[in-house]
Amino acid sequence: TGKDRPPSEAVRMGNRRAAALMSLFLNFFSDDLSPDQIKEIAGSCGVRTDDAYVECVAALCNVGTDAADRAFTDRYLRKMIKEIPQDEFLNDPYYKTVVLPEVETGSGPFTLRMQTLAPCEAFVRDDFLLLPDGRMLPQIGFFMDAYRYPAVLENGREWMTLLPNEIRTTLPAVERAKGRVLTYGLGLGYYAFRASAKEDVSSVTVVEKSPELLDLFRTFLLPQFPHKDKIVLVNDDAFAFAARLTPDSPYDCVFADIWHDVGDGKELYLRFKTYEKNLPSAVYDYWLERTIRCYLATELW
Repeated sequence: TGKDRPPSEAVRMGNRRAAALMSLFLNFFSDDLSPDQIKEIAGSCGVRTDDAYVECVAALCNVGTDAADRAFTDRYLRKMIKEIPQDEFLNDPYYKTVVLPEVETGSGPFTLRMQTLAPCEAFVRDDFLLLPDGRMLPQIGFFMDAYRYPAVLENGREWMTLLPNEIRTTLPAVERAKGRVLTYGLGLGYYAFRASAKEDVSSVTVVEKSPELLDLFRTFLLPQFPHKDKIVLVNDDAFAFAARLTPDSPYDCVFADIWHDVGDGKELYLRFKTYEKNLPSAVYDYWLERTIRCYLATELW
């Protein structure tokens, strides 16, 4: 954020407004737009589908057309909302390899099922983008066609999915994984799948506190993993496990992903950070860390 000075009050106000508008839109209007509507606006105005979508979002969220609101739309909304192609995700090795049952499967609190994003339904597509002037931009995406994705549900609530955000925000940690890897949180096993496929990764130890989720994973997902021989499953509490680590513990990289979103992730992230001193030689990664750190940086708000 300029390295030596905090963002201006105008930027901080813009950050607060952008975050509030995206929360409003995602919670109440995310599936209100249709491909026909977006195509009609794009065609009649001679603009890209991204720009047509932005104009619809602005209208739904009562962003006006005066000079100040148009500047906000240009400086924030147009840099936040993008149509993205599905190929990047449909060609993901996990997506192409692991097949979920077509009907909801499982017992107890956890079940597996395929879910569907409707055409033009908005979703978070990546971590926040932080610009040099301090603008903090939520990254929102949409597909023009329907998108099916696997999900783990806990008591009917989505807990882990294979939506673009989960893929894009996990891959940086996968890229840094090497040697003996430790990860907290199982979900669909996406991180374990991708990390275990790397030649420079010798093992992936997954710590998961739910025996029901572990059983579901062992039954339906793990048999489809090409490198399942590298994966070690441990039924334990993540923080209890982290507290027992020592400088001699056999792990080179650690990845934590036990939170649902930034809301519950901030405190858990800070708690995990206190355990890094137990194994200081390891490389540490945390799911959604960039976004969490933006929320913790009070000078941005």
